[in-house]
Amino acid sequence: MSDPFIHNLDPVLGQILGMYLWWYGLTYTLGFLAVFHWLRTTREFLDMNMPQVYSLSIMMASGVLIGARLVEVFFYEWAFYSEHPWYIFAIWLGGMSTHGILLGGTLGMWLFCKRYHKSFLSVADEIVIPAALIMGVGRIGNFIDGQIVGDVTNVWWAVKFPDAEGFRHPVVLYDGLKNLLLIPLLLLIRKTSPPRGVMLGHFLLWYGFLRIFIDFFREYRISFFGLPPGQEFNISMTLIGLGLIIWAYKRPQAGVRPLPLSAITAGYTLNVRKATRVKRLVFRFLLVIPLVIPSDWTQDVPERYGKRHEGMTYSAIYPRIHQMDMAKEPE
Repeated sequence: MSDPFIHNLDPVLGQILGMYLWWYGLTYTLGFLAVFHWLRTTREFLDMNMPQVYSLSIMMASGVLIGARLVEVFFYEWAFYSEHPWYIFAIWLGGMSTHGILLGGTLGMWLFCKRYHKSFLSVADEIVIPAALIMGVGRIGNFIDGQIVGDVTNVWWAVKFPDAEGFRHPVVLYDGLKNLLLIPLLLLIRKTSPPRGVMLGHFLLWYGFLRIFIDFFREYRISFFGLPPGQEFNISMTLIGLGLIIWAYKRPQAGVRPLPLSAITAGYTLNVRKATRVKRLVFRFLLVIPLVIPSDWTQDVPERYGKRHEGMTYSAIYPRIHQMDMAKEPE
């Protein structure tokens, strides 16, 4: 029997211009790059040019960042943000939701398909493969961060997390492994040339269904009707995925064909080059932003990391709250 693992990993990757860089935030950057390179590789199959690859990457990355933040703020931590709304946009203080990543990324992809007259299902079927990689790598970032913990257990692979009593299930590694195992499954399904929507359906089905069970090993601070928060998302994803698979195999396969590249780019070579340069700069900016995101639960940052890094003490991170608390103290 091996010795229990004591989690003492520093989640801070480095520091630049007074801002902390985090391993957790790096996983977002790596995820955005994975989507971009997958789209660049499969762009001929999707009938896309490079400006469109950049557009889709930008819209999905923006959707991920905005969606993950909004779901965290309004669904998980509204009690905090309703009292301190000026921190809603402070992503460098943490607060990102996994379900929000999926919702925001999907919305960004849908807007792209509407703008460029692409088949949403065809694009989504390709995106789910790098999406599974993003979700898997992101959970490794969560583990390094050490903030999401499972229930107390005595299994030999239990982990002693910082600021958590007893040894716990490394629940984020369970979820990360589940996400990574979706990749070979999706690649296998892809080889069979299934109808449009089948790969997206399988991604939603297995991501949501398996996470239903994984979330019961996780220690949540709040619950809804006795269930872990987010289970409604998991159940909904499972049902939507199953329904999409059934629908995809039953529907006629005519569908909407995307516009051919010749019709999109003819006569616009110079404009395409200029658009590519601008979009390249915007995408690079979006690759940098996530590096300052520390974790998924805002309120723990000072207590958890302030002892190691003086720039993350309560008074340094929440100066307005600190000043209000000081003003309330009796003289």
